[in-house]
Amino acid sequence: MFDLKGRVAIVTGGNGGIGLGMARGLAGAGARVVVAGRNREKSLAAAAQLGNSALAIEVDVTAEDSVERLIERTLDECGRLDILVNNAGINIRKPPQDLSLAEWKQVLDTNLTSAFLCSHAAYPAMKAAGAGKIINIGSMMSIFGASFAPAYAASKGGIVQFTKACASAWGRDNIQV
Repeated sequence: MFDLKGRVAIVTGGNGGIGLGMARGLAGAGARVVVAGRNREKSLAAAAQLGNSALAIEVDVTAEDSVERLIERTLDECGRLDILVNNAGINIRKPPQDLSLAEWKQVLDTNLTSAFLCSHAAYPAMKAAGAGKIINIGSMMSIFGASFAPAYAASKGGIVQFTKACASAWGRDNIQV
């Protein structure tokens, strides 16, 4: 259905779950996929499954310098960046009164701030290339609340609005978000 031959895609959290499914779909359409994750061994195993010269890069998506190295290494080794899938995410299942500030920050940083950091770092390369696609993974929790997932729901609600803001800002650069 899609021909992505010659394209390069980064998938954060691409070594398992929805991220690995997205990576498989992109690779199946011909893209060279960069599996970006914290667990080096798991990312290497995922990349080996994908073929198409898939690459595994260890990254902490909550750390700006680590994300910048991810983008730099992708450009150095693949020569371009066409697609970014911001998929990395976690959930800590606790009611609001039991959730600590550290846990709140961990979920928001992993699920929302990481999408900002990765998109921000990818933007210059996509703008210079004249096009790009950024896919942010949301959740039904962006619409519906749940007593056991206050930080997760807040992060996914934030993803929806962050996506809209980037789409509005970067559409003129032919970057669809």
